[in-house]
Formats: sequence, C-alpha cells, structure tokens
Amino acid sequence: MYTALYRAYRPEIFDEILGQEHIVRILKNQINTDSTSHAYLFCGTRGTGKTTTARILAKGLNCLNEDKKPCGVCSACQGIRDGVFLDVVEIDAASNNGVDNIRELRESVKYPPAVGRKKVYIIDEVHMLSSGAFNALLKTLEEPPEYVTFILATTEPQKLPATILSRCMRLDFKRVPEKVLISGMSEICSKRGITVTEDALRIIAANADGSVRDGLSILDQCISGGDMEINAADVLDFLGASGEETFIELTDLVRHKKTADALVLLDRVLSDGKDVRQFMRDWVNHYRNLLMTKFIKDPQDVINMSFENIDRIRKQSGSIDLVDINRGIMEISKTMNEAKWSTQPRILLELVIVKLSSEMQVYAKPQAVESPREYVKPQAAEKPPVREAVSFAKEEKSDAKEEAAPLEKVEEELDCDAIWKAVFEDGEAAKGSFYMIGTSGRLTEIGEHHFTVEMSSQLVCDHAEKNRQLLENLMEKHTGKRRTLELKAAGSKGTEAAGRPVEEIAKDAGALLGIDIEIR
Repeated sequence: MYTALYRAYRPEIFDEILGQEHIVRILKNQINTDSTSHAYLFCGTRGTGKTTTARILAKGLNCLNEDKKPCGVCSACQGIRDGVFLDVVEIDAASNNGVDNIRELRESVKYPPAVGRKKVYIIDEVHMLSSGAFNALLKTLEEPPEYVTFILATTEPQKLPATILSRCMRLDFKRVPEKVLISGMSEICSKRGITVTEDALRIIAANADGSVRDGLSILDQCISGGDMEINAADVLDFLGASGEETFIELTDLVRHKKTADALVLLDRVLSDGKDVRQFMRDWVNHYRNLLMTKFIKDPQDVINMSFENIDRIRKQSGSIDLVDINRGIMEISKTMNEAKWSTQPRILLELVIVKLSSEMQVYAKPQAVESPREYVKPQAAEKPPVREAVSFAKEEKSDAKEEAAPLEKVEEELDCDAIWKAVFEDGEAAKGSFYMIGTSGRLTEIGEHHFTVEMSSQLVCDHAEKNRQLLENLMEKHTGKRRTLELKAAGSKGTEAAGRPVEEIAKDAGALLGIDIEIR
C-alpha cells in the first residue's frame, strides 16, 4: 500500500523537524532538565508540525534511552510511532467535542500509566470543543496528576476560552521558510532518484505557503505522474493555477493596460478548473493584501502568509498607487455581489478586468503651444484627470514666468460634464438616494471658491441641500480643492424657492419618483 510523502517522511525525533528551531530548543531543554509543563498549547497554521511535535514530545517523556531523548529506536518510541503505545492517547476534538467525551477522558486520567512513565493526551483541533466540554476540562487541565501531560493543538487559538489559555504553556509554530522547504523536498527527491529543477521546487514552495504538509502533497501529486524528471511547466500543469503568483501577474497586466494578456491569463486559469466566484474572492483578497503591506511594516499576522509571499506582495504594492488599489477592491467587490445572481459570472469577471485596465492608464501631459497657458486639448479617450489638468496649467504658467492668471481662467477649461459624471458615480456608490441628484442636476460652473449645480426643480434642490457635505467632499476629491456648493433650481436666479404652485411641485415629484401624484 502506497504511503503519502508527508506520512512516509514524518519526523521521528526533534532534529528532523523543519523550521521550528525555537520550539525544538525549548522542548529539548525541558526534557533534559525534567522540567516539562503539565499542559501545552501548540498554535499555528496547518501543516507546520503541531501534531508531529506533540508525538515527538510524548516520545521524549517516555523514551527508555538515558542519553538522547527521544531516540526513535527504543520500544516506547516505536510504539508511539506505530500508534499502539497505551499511555499516549490522541483525540480528535472535531468529532469528539461533547461533554461526555471529556468526562470519559477525566475518568481515564485517574489511572496511572500502564507501560510508560507518563500518560500523554494529545487533543487535536481543540478549538472545536463545545463550551460545556471546555468547562468540563478546566479543573483537570489545571491540576492533573503528576504522571499526566496534556498537549492541545489548534489552528485557531482565538476561539479558545481565556480560562484554557491561562492554564497552558503556549508555543506558536511559524510558517516554514521557502528555502527550508526547498531543501527538504530536494533531499526527498534525491532519495527517490527523481530529478526536480530548482524552479519547480520554488513554485511548489511558494504554493505551499509555509506548510510542510501542503508542499509534500503537491510534490506527491507531481511525482505520481510517473515522470523521473519534473520541471516548472510540469508543476504548473499539475497545480492548475499558480496560487499567489497568478494574482500578482494578473494585477501587473491590468496595471500596465495589457488587457488582452490579462484575459488570456484568466482563460487559462479558468480552463484548469478554477471556480469563477472563488477566483474573484481570492483576487479581491490579493488587493487587500496590497493595501495592508502599503501601511504595515510587518504584516505577517494580518495577512497570514509566508515571508516570501509577503515580500512579493510588498514589492508590487510599492509600485501601485493607493487610488488604484481602492478602485480594484471596490470594482471587484461590486462584481462579486452581482455575480451571486448571475448565470454568467465569468463575463462579469472579464468585464471588470477590461474596466480596471482601461481606468488604470498613464495619461500623457498636454503639449504646450503658442501661449504658456494654452495646451492642445487631448482626445476624449485620453483626457487627463482634473487634478492633472490643473497642475499642468500651473506648471506652464510658472515656466513662462508671466503674470499669474486668475485660477478661474484655468478651471474654465475643465470638463464640467466629466467631473459631474465622476461625482455622480461616487455619490451613488456612497448613498443610494444620490441617484435623484445625479440624474436631475448639472454642474454649470467651477469658480475659485465655489461651484454651481443647477437642479431641474426646487424639490431636488432641497434634497441636494441635505447632501451638501457629500457633494462638497466629492468635488474636492475630483478637483483637488475645497469649494462651497451653490445650488440653483432651473429657471430661478438663486437657491431660494420662487413660490412655485403646488401643482407644479407635485408634477416634478411624480416625474422623479415615477408615479402620478394627485392634488386634492
């Protein structure tokens, strides 16, 4: 019967454990000085060696060798390895999480070891225990008999009650560095006579993301094809997708406006069986990681990734503007929401790729002509943002060293329709009722200290007044300067109502709301 690599090459002594030197040092010293704790809590992500280390600790507590503990060859060590040692009990808390299960454990604790020096209880996935089971375990965990040691293992320590945490010696398992994973997998391949390129091992290690078990499982999958030589292309073929590398590549393609290449990459990933909706969730999470690395110096706890993958994300984050990261998160999140009810989520994902790549474009600076304050107006598809237009005009005024023109003259050339459209889109995303303002209003003027919006009726004008702060904030965002809003109803000379008849107001309200209003 074939044995999986992660089982066949499971460490049997402390020196064989990969990447957890800080924990190995503590446990070896405690065994040698006979100062082991009565209860341990092993925390860490999957595949980092929690259960394996628990078994090795159990061996060390019962090893018959006086010089080196555990030795891995005595009857006690071999019995624990084979799972037949009576005094080492492993419990899966995911399927034995009730009060009755813990009561049985408490009863068995009363009996001394049958063949060894210590009775060791290894409770895996301990966070799955019910609250009643935790309460039943408390007293026994705090004051067990001298011959009993508890080892609790969990991937989610935050779910454990504080009363449990305070009774255990906590040891945190780190993600294993890629260099250590590559070295370990290379050694296994050499023993099996298999040639694996360094690039192939690097891809496997990157996708393992610090988990030894995940890395060996991927290697096992590649070896199972029967080939004695494995290269990077073979690994990618077996994986179907390249994990974090895929999202780094896709984001780079979108940033550099390589829409066709981005769509081809998406097609390749989805053709390999990747779920569309899951791909969206993973991609928006990648943008979130870009955001975290932009502000947090050591984001390992926040991102929960290997150091190497975090470095890759940080490198990409340094070359992306915060506005583009925000846009990516908002657009993909919006598409995820729409995809819940769509029968064609792939089309929506392709559309968001096209939209992001078209928005994240590098605008060219307008060329100066005869007058220092004039420039060639770009085409509609290449129009620079409002802030850039203002800054270009200011630069050209400074270079020409002429008398400064009023700011309003520069800003008269701004496209009010384009600015209002941008304000409308952001406002509708922030507040649903903004739709009435956006469809019924028109930006008519941008002054040095104010901007004027003309509304179709006094009713909408009053509604806009209630949203004054939002409008002023959005205009500041899209023009780069704080201005005061001046509202104007169509046909009036100011912001005050003109004593309109109630029938006319009812007619306007009905047109906005899509209903007929009858005045009695």
